[in-house]
Amino acid sequence: MTLPFQTMDEFRKLLQAAPGPDQTALDGAAARNGQLTKPPGALGRLEDLALWYASWRGDARPSIDAPQVVIFAGNHGVTAQGVSAFPPEVTVQMVANFEAGGAAINQLSNSAGAKMDVHALELDRPTADFTQGPAMSEAELVDALATGWNAVDPNADLLVTGEMGIGNTTSAAAICLALFGGDAGDWTGRGTGVDDAGLAVKTKAVAAGVAANPGADGNGMEALRCLGGRELAAMAGAIARARAERIPVILDGFICTAAAAALEVAQPGALDHTVAGHASAEGAHKALLAKIGKDPLLALGLRLGEGSGGALAITILKSAIACHSGMATFAEAGVAAG
Repeated sequence: MTLPFQTMDEFRKLLQAAPGPDQTALDGAAARNGQLTKPPGALGRLEDLALWYASWRGDARPSIDAPQVVIFAGNHGVTAQGVSAFPPEVTVQMVANFEAGGAAINQLSNSAGAKMDVHALELDRPTADFTQGPAMSEAELVDALATGWNAVDPNADLLVTGEMGIGNTTSAAAICLALFGGDAGDWTGRGTGVDDAGLAVKTKAVAAGVAANPGADGNGMEALRCLGGRELAAMAGAIARARAERIPVILDGFICTAAAAALEVAQPGALDHTVAGHASAEGAHKALLAKIGKDPLLALGLRLGEGSGGALAITILKSAIACHSGMATFAEAGVAAG
């Protein structure tokens, strides 16, 4: 397809011009919700989710028939600093596992009735070590955003983005530090399970990365370019494309949320079409969700990545829509409305 952006300036303009929710659909959904055979508010947050989803799909009585899960994989030059318990080769091996259907996300996508796609981004060419300078050039960032943009099926009616990339919790922590401040230790967790010594190395790398890239401070797109990875940028591109297509998005864990936060900082409101699928066990995820104003749907102690928490939450959203669109109204059921 022909991309609607070729430069970062053009991408920023797309974010600024992104469509909002459909007020007519929202009003219609709210009216329907008030007539369903239940006490007002009895389904709690499921009701709010249904109204939110209806407003973005432009349909007061929507359905979810074609959810899509997209996994992006990338390698990080910062792994040279010893920030991960696993070697970069694992990224390639896990992509093969995804493609063979053997990973957790394959099972969760199947269970949720979602189509799953995998995109590996130049795994033989890691990003630069961001403790020494920017991880990517502007052209590399645009290419990664474009991969994410093109990965979205415009016929999908719900999107989950996931990732695989050894070293990418370090990248996500550095993005958070640049965007929201604090100390490196506030945002740095154990990721794949580093020990105390490994955590200290990782925290030092996060601090060094932000210090080496001062232009990333408070700047969403520069943080993504200087401290991100190709897979994080691709997730951001996919989330932006979903907004352009009015496709609601379920955010996954810490890494996905860090990529999404870059969009929100670049353009406040850029994540209005998203919900947080879960709060992961990665220590800083809850704090990051609070920064972008998202209340997670689930909290199951997951720390796998791969889109796993987001895929699990598809079923929650499907249930909300099934109740909203499938329940009878008081009039249809012949039940007195009280």
